[in-house]
Amino acid sequence: MTGWDIRPGAVYGVLGRAATAAEGLSKAGQGVQKSLPAAAAAAGTISGMYCGEAPQGRVGAALAEFGKEWQSQLAYVAQRTANSLNGAKKATDEYVQGDLKMAEDAHRKALEEPKIEMPGQGKK
Repeated sequence: MTGWDIRPGAVYGVLGRAATAAEGLSKAGQGVQKSLPAAAAAAGTISGMYCGEAPQGRVGAALAEFGKEWQSQLAYVAQRTANSLNGAKKATDEYVQGDLKMAEDAHRKALEEPKIEMPGQGKK
């Protein structure tokens, strides 16, 4: 490979769309976190005005266990997603800065006074 071929504008566009998708996943996860305990409490039980407080049934216990396991995995995925998006942005920013630095160096070098050495001068 002789060089990089990154289009920063395209990368930033993809990162923006990925961040929007990640926000949607986050909102969905928050919704599940709010509704899962109620579903676990109500699943597989009979309660009401004449039955008293509903005991937790097997389905409710399974949903509660699922929620505890799922919550840690969701937190991991959310953190991993954020780290990936931030890392890709930082790498692209560094790439752009590198391009600007190379351009600055090339420009400075082009503006340097030329050093002309004539044959026979200064050499003994």
